[in-house]
Amino acid sequence: MSEKLYDQIPSLDLADFTSGDEEKRNQFVQELGEAYNNIGFAAIKNHGLTDALTNELYSSVKQFFDLPDDIKQKYEIPELAGQRGYIGKGKEHAKGRSTGDLKEFFHVGQNVTDGDPIKDEYPDNIWPEEVPALQAKGLEAYRVLQETGMQMLRALALYLGLEENYFDDKVHNGNSILRPIHYFPIENPEEIPDDAVRAAEHGDINLITLLMGASADGLQVLRRDNTWIPITALPDQLVVNVGDMLERLTNKKLKSTIHRVVNPPREKMGTSRYSIPFFMHPRSDMDLSCLEGCVDNDNPKQFEDITAGKFLEQRLAEIGLKK
Repeated sequence: MSEKLYDQIPSLDLADFTSGDEEKRNQFVQELGEAYNNIGFAAIKNHGLTDALTNELYSSVKQFFDLPDDIKQKYEIPELAGQRGYIGKGKEHAKGRSTGDLKEFFHVGQNVTDGDPIKDEYPDNIWPEEVPALQAKGLEAYRVLQETGMQMLRALALYLGLEENYFDDKVHNGNSILRPIHYFPIENPEEIPDDAVRAAEHGDINLITLLMGASADGLQVLRRDNTWIPITALPDQLVVNVGDMLERLTNKKLKSTIHRVVNPPREKMGTSRYSIPFFMHPRSDMDLSCLEGCVDNDNPKQFEDITAGKFLEQRLAEIGLKK
């Protein structure tokens, strides 16, 4: 497949895939595969999230982050390695860096309700009593995004020449995370490290990431010619990108593209930015060994065999959340 240099990420309609129209389905599969083969990002409309749910979740997220730091810290449990609850300012850094990102965030994890024994692997979610709406709206958004992610993975399975439901059992009750993020205001920019940014350049750990529209500009993706291009999606779209696990599984056929959140202009450093990504993870026992169909003489196997759980442990240590 020829390389494309996109000036902006392609926009696709998930309804084309779910409509039952075979021609539209096939076109969606090919266009999504081409986008992920080239730049690793796509903007998706008709994704299932309503405006009402999005607005209600953002409202509760802002209420939580507006709480005093000592209240938020009640919900920070160090022994959970940042997998549930609150994670304080500057605690996470990009792989290969030591300067913490200028953000704080909150983690909502899998809520197993069907008796699956995998529940024993997951810590319970932690909910702030001061903002009860965060639990209701967080879990509702988690369910919707999980279903949307499943449809995206079904399209990718077809693109890869696999059975459409290849990923279904691997992501059922998977270790996915909904992460409301607050890029907090910087009142005195001269007091932060020179190299501190809202989110330093990185690839995501998981299979795919589904991003609910961020509240301000700043997200950029590194194109193959080493040019940073801004990622902007319309309010009714999700930005969905490939993570390192999917890149690994497909032997780099699908690209986990480096991205970052840059600091705003100095005059806007005193403003907040919010975003809510959903990191879609499989179950920990999923085998991430390169798919046979993605390995050939022109593209020899580039990764050692590993499970999703082991890979996640390695990466959590690399980004400073797990000691």
